[in-house]
Amino acid sequence: MTAARPDTDPEPHADSTDGRKDAPMSQETEGARPGEKAAARPEAGGGDSERRMERGIALRAGFYIFGTHIFAGFVWLLFYVGEHAHK
Repeated sequence: MTAARPDTDPEPHADSTDGRKDAPMSQETEGARPGEKAAARPEAGGGDSERRMERGIALRAGFYIFGTHIFAGFVWLLFYVGEHAHK
């Protein structure tokens, strides 16, 4: 008698409660649990929210990079002024 390995699932789309096979879930219902309604899409009509999220991440990264360079320039200026100060 051989034991089934827990990390391999011979039937990836089998429902564990009643044993029947289900079709893969669509994007709308992928995150829903059995017995729950699927979350409503924030914007029905396209992948506009994905593009907006990518743009927001790019803007945030740009601000962080710009801010880091401004801070590094300020620190460099402090060292420069400190080096040339008359003691």
